[in-house]
Amino acid sequence: MSTTPGPTSRHPQPPVGIDELLERVRAGYERIEPQEAYEAARAGDALLVDIRYAALRERDGLIPGAVVVERNELEWRLDPQGSHRRPEATSHALRVVVLCNEGYASSLAVQSLHQLGLHRATDLTGGFQAWREAGFPVV
Repeated sequence: MSTTPGPTSRHPQPPVGIDELLERVRAGYERIEPQEAYEAARAGDALLVDIRYAALRERDGLIPGAVVVERNELEWRLDPQGSHRRPEATSHALRVVVLCNEGYASSLAVQSLHQLGLHRATDLTGGFQAWREAGFPVV
């Protein structure tokens, strides 16, 4: 009898590197560019959610109208069924655009939101830095 542990339900796939994980995650939805995010937010068709940590927000500023939700609270604040949800999180059909500093952590956050049933969640390609470089408002 072998003493080598076999695959378990907790780890059904072999480990992958972060680059491959990001590719897999991003293949499951369409990311958006700053122009589209700006227009959607301005029209009231999307909720911009800034998950950058405080030091980056203090250093670089904020996008007017974006909701700040720390990454470690994101799922609790955006779950429409959750007792700790934000007032804006009223439906699984809510279009959420997550942004981090450069567009990496936001992709992983979107995967988590999709698992909660927020099927219209996406992220901003290039994150806050791309928004700022495109010349959109920052305060």
